[in-house]
Amino acid sequence: MEREPPALSDGALSKLSSGLRELGLDAGLQAPLRRYVELLLLWNGTYNLTAIREPEAIISKHLLDCLAMAPFVSASSLVDVGSGGGFPGIPLALACPSLRVALVETAGKKARFLREAVRTLQLGDRVAVHAMRAEQVPAGVGFEVLTARAFGTLAEILRVGGHLLAPGGRLLAMKGRLDEVMAEPIPEGFRLEACHPMQVPGLDAERHLAIVSRTG
Repeated sequence: MEREPPALSDGALSKLSSGLRELGLDAGLQAPLRRYVELLLLWNGTYNLTAIREPEAIISKHLLDCLAMAPFVSASSLVDVGSGGGFPGIPLALACPSLRVALVETAGKKARFLREAVRTLQLGDRVAVHAMRAEQVPAGVGFEVLTARAFGTLAEILRVGGHLLAPGGRLLAMKGRLDEVMAEPIPEGFRLEACHPMQVPGLDAERHLAIVSRTG
């Protein structure tokens, strides 16, 4: 796209800055995260990357919700299945400089945006875009972490992407109410390891991080 990205308002930048501070993340992340959100806004009108249009809502409901997971990503490799606009893979790649990330997206237009975001943010040395189904992704020895936001239940995420996890690898999934998470069935070969209550800055909603480990 040839148009210039829209600049974030002072209110949106303040929300981003305070959110990073509340999460205990490096204030230096604000500049690349700002570029990412502005690029997302530029492409969103044509490519429908997210139904949320307001910049401040994107920051709280998408960006900070993803970044709240960062302290739990103590790994060297992560695969983000159904990445869409890049959530949570791109924010986590920015927050975790040693993390190698694979963004998996079947929709060609969204994959095109992901490649542009990777190029703009200079992440090409450790972030790869796979424009294919998760079942087609070469796993190699497997990824240490699996994430996904475009699916419903934990079982559905694991059905599509569980094979990409290395033995002992973990699914990290941001979910809502604790009772709903605990009621979800876990497929054979996996176990629910933990479910942490999460406080996302600017988001007035119950959030939990479900951690499911691969046992077989």
